[in-house]
Amino acid sequence: MNLPAGFEVFLGLKTDFLFVGSGLRRSTRPQSSGGSRPGGAIALMSEPRGDRRPLGKDPETACKEEERTWISVGGFCLKSSWDSKGGAVSLQRRRFDSISRRSLSDSGCVNPQPNGHPKVGYVVSAWPRLSETFILNEVVGVERLGVRLQIFAVKDANDKSAHPKVAEVRAPVTCLSMKRNHKAIGLASVRLLLRQPVSFCQTGLRALRYRRRGALRCFFQATYLAEMLFRESLTHLHAHFAHDPTLVTMFVHYLTGIPYSFTAHAKDIYVKTSPELLRDEAQAAEAVVTCTEYNRRYMSAQIGPAGARKLHCIYHGLDLSPFKFSCRRALASEPMVILSVARLVEKKGLRDLIAAADILRQRDRRFQVEIVGDGPLRQSLEAQVRRLALDDRVKFSGPLPHDELCRVYQRASLFALPCVVAADGDRDGIPNVLLEAMASGIPVVSTPVSGIPEVINSESEGLLVPPNNPASLAEALDRLLHSAELRERLALAARAKIEACFSIEKNSAQLVSLFQQDGGG
Repeated sequence: MNLPAGFEVFLGLKTDFLFVGSGLRRSTRPQSSGGSRPGGAIALMSEPRGDRRPLGKDPETACKEEERTWISVGGFCLKSSWDSKGGAVSLQRRRFDSISRRSLSDSGCVNPQPNGHPKVGYVVSAWPRLSETFILNEVVGVERLGVRLQIFAVKDANDKSAHPKVAEVRAPVTCLSMKRNHKAIGLASVRLLLRQPVSFCQTGLRALRYRRRGALRCFFQATYLAEMLFRESLTHLHAHFAHDPTLVTMFVHYLTGIPYSFTAHAKDIYVKTSPELLRDEAQAAEAVVTCTEYNRRYMSAQIGPAGARKLHCIYHGLDLSPFKFSCRRALASEPMVILSVARLVEKKGLRDLIAAADILRQRDRRFQVEIVGDGPLRQSLEAQVRRLALDDRVKFSGPLPHDELCRVYQRASLFALPCVVAADGDRDGIPNVLLEAMASGIPVVSTPVSGIPEVINSESEGLLVPPNNPASLAEALDRLLHSAELRERLALAARAKIEACFSIEKNSAQLVSLFQQDGGG
């Protein structure tokens, strides 16, 4: 266990807690000056000394006066109970921390809002991110409804450009990344250990139990955030993505008592989060949100009946104002533009789009494919284009600022996103770019993967083709290239679907209702 800077200094050693055999063991013991017994900031003791003494006694003395194993942490005593079957550890508080008692209200929230209006902390992976416009839309929508927000980012943002709507966000942003805050995180951990040693140790043990890469980092980030929240008036925390952001948030809940909810999306539940962790997160949360009914059914099976009762499907809302609807009229003198906007990763199915372009070229169709976005598969996809001699038909535009992307939507004739389930199980929920294209009046072609059929009924709001099937994709695109009537009918129905089911105002109101219920509003 690698401890943040400042924490090892406090302990005077590197201390590892491991689950071994019947319970908790400490791998390294510091020696006191006399060398006769463990000393230092943490000590394991089992010294029978008669009957239990009153709680007002000195903790070190009280520890010695009961025939139990105690852990002395920074002058506080924790009683340990070892489960010989499962290795589970329970720690009971011997002396309650007065700071914790003052900080927590009867409802379990840190410094609750006196006027009943929620103030919510949003915990996200990074802020801002171009690929997570759906979170930005949600934040803006929730703020418009009068909810005060504070944003906490688990890691640094590395996007070179930001969505123009970021300027509308009023919430202050705090970065919790270890790289930027390692000293502050170490000191916060020490202070929290001294303030409330029991909850600190219990939560740290939970982190170790998951045996998950990054769990300890999330725990120490949670101690940093928890200490901040003792000074804030937040009534609720809401995390986006079930892996690191929700893990940090769950640990903060255990440290502070602040209720939380989280939104699960796609890769975070299918690849990055184990069923055990997902179940624990759901059971500790007040509410669990996901963005598709497909996800809701999957999660219900993973988290059990207790967690499933908290599940809500709330679709990503879209602010329609930047997306001007118009039915496309192709000019005979220009090739039709088949647009795709995506991160260049396997689950987007862009290899199939390029293969379909090759089929259309062989049929002597006039078209131009434009792919907007970047990602780890870019070189591989460009190599596929060169291998098929499609350099004059397929263009890679890279990532674009959102205002420029809106202009690209206006010149596109068709939109294609042939999503697949990746080899590692990763898949989309409902890609936000599908909603944007449909709102802009572009007829769309996609696949019935994950939640996509919830927004597109094939032959009604768009066309759906089998995944991993370039021939079927080429056939659907060919139909649209040749039929202006089909393009117009699909575009009109798609815009109506977006207005009815994916309004940012309606979907934000559903979320705020959850915050008010769970945050005491």
